Amino acid sequence: MTTFDTVAAAGKAPVAGGPQGPHGYSKEKDSHLKRLRRIEGQIRGLQRMVEEDVYCIDILTQVSASTKALQSFALQLLEEHLRHCVAHAAEKGGPGIDEKVEEATAAIARMLRT
Repeated sequence: MTTFDTVAAAGKAPVAGGPQGPHGYSKEKDSHLKRLRRIEGQIRGLQRMVEEDVYCIDILTQVSASTKALQSFALQLLEEHLRHCVAHAAEKGGPGIDEKVEEATAAIARMLRT
């Protein structure tokens, strides 16, 4: 039975299709949440700027800053995934490493498309 099946059997819906449990980011969870709240504040600031009819270029500057902040967060999360999840799969051996590498490669491809 997969983790997804276990969670579903318990009547809980998993947030995403990946495994549950301690992840590479778990040790830094508090700092990640703090960082995401700051980014959320930037986005709310963008909403206020539009509501207040701020000059387009000033809004675009803030959009760029918010985008960079999210990209930086994504890179940190990817690094933690590689160091924890992919490294753990490599230590265990077997076909699981291929799956983890494919997941990481797909995540990198999505990040490059944005």
